[in-house]
Amino acid sequence: MRSFMVIALVGLLSACSMAPKLERPPAPVPASFPETAAVPGSAVPATEMGWRTMFADPPLQRLIELALAHNRDLRLAALNVEAARSMFNIQQATRLPSVSLDASHSRERALAQDNSGKSRREVSNQVAVNVGTSAFELDLFGRVRSLSDAALARYLASEQGRDAAQISLIGAVADAYFARQLAAEQRQLAERTLEDWQQSLKLARLLQDAKQNSSLDVAQAEGQVASAEADLQARQRAFAQAGNALQLLVGDALPADLPAARVLERQPLVAPVPAGLPSDLLLGRPDIRQAEQTLSAANADIGAARAAFFPQLSLTASFGYASSSLGGLFDPSRQVWRFAPQISQPLFQAGRLRAELRLAKVRKSEAVAQYERAIQIAFREVADALAGAATLDRQIEAQGRVVTSAQRRVALSGLRYRAGLDGRLELLDAQRQLYGAQQTLLELRRDAVVNSVALYKALGGGLRERTIITAATSRAANPDLQEP
Repeated sequence: MRSFMVIALVGLLSACSMAPKLERPPAPVPASFPETAAVPGSAVPATEMGWRTMFADPPLQRLIELALAHNRDLRLAALNVEAARSMFNIQQATRLPSVSLDASHSRERALAQDNSGKSRREVSNQVAVNVGTSAFELDLFGRVRSLSDAALARYLASEQGRDAAQISLIGAVADAYFARQLAAEQRQLAERTLEDWQQSLKLARLLQDAKQNSSLDVAQAEGQVASAEADLQARQRAFAQAGNALQLLVGDALPADLPAARVLERQPLVAPVPAGLPSDLLLGRPDIRQAEQTLSAANADIGAARAAFFPQLSLTASFGYASSSLGGLFDPSRQVWRFAPQISQPLFQAGRLRAELRLAKVRKSEAVAQYERAIQIAFREVADALAGAATLDRQIEAQGRVVTSAQRRVALSGLRYRAGLDGRLELLDAQRQLYGAQQTLLELRRDAVVNSVALYKALGGGLRERTIITAATSRAANPDLQEP
């Protein structure tokens, strides 16, 4: 019993740690984001804004729900968390002695000699019951503790990785959804344009039959229609490919009963934050917290590598009973015990331990660089999104004037062509300019929507689902609602 008291006492002793003190490197970015024009938005931080608040379009909400339930990448991230948790539990278990109960019974027949030297056969029985621990390391220098701390940090890093994967998935679903909507609107524009140009071709042929124009006008109109037909096929292909990308992200077939999506111009999105946030808010992003936990794990590995230079003390002990018969097994006179401490000091390892320590330090340096790089990437993502928010609305407004001007030119060119003042070439050029301007305007509207998604994602939004009702949220969900 005394030996077990010693085991319990030593096991309760807190081991010292040889891991270096972890100091988080300063963020290698400016203290605030670059100054941009004021961007109106919600005062609710992106991390507190649920994705249902950000994405109020019902079909997009349903697709995000399906993606969170069926996406394989997110499922793998969740499984990685479970695997890291199990690894931590395994490593944590080594800090306490493992106690086992062993029971055995043996029966043996062997030759024996009596006092006269004659051999005879004897049958012997042995019954034993033991409780004990085997090769439990007394963590005097913190090696086991450091390994446990490293496993815990990797488990926490995997949790942050899972959160980062969810944010990336929600952003990717939204991007694919808006890419599909852009392709659908561009296809509709291509269909309308093709119908208009087919009418122009019909008119050119009628005028040729009436000897009022030449075959050149008809050839130009035919080439214009062929170009529109080719572009329509390209738009149909883009729509199908965008649907395939969205289906891959969702992880299942797209529902056939999805409600109609809103056009890009009227998407109810909320700008998550105004411009000018301090860059230290980026430390709340899961990918940065993941890099920080990876750094903690690398730092703990250095402690384990240092402790490997010092003696390792392990303990094997057992207590039980042994008897030749089951009936007398638990007689006090049948008690047996074993106490076997063992100490091991590395003497010659051919440089292996020093190489392992150098490797641990290099891994920590890599983790520091990855941590700093994650901050720099996050800073750039937010800065780019803020720059987009400050300029895209004005660019869309200017492009709208380009479309209006091109429409007026087409109308005037048509009148002059029918009056015989201009040739067909002027009208064709005006129509092509209008078509290109309209396509550019659609792309800019998609860019503005995607930029809002990028800002929301860059600031760590997407982990919460709940809806936060604010004035900005109400206006986004009801685009027709105007300020009083």
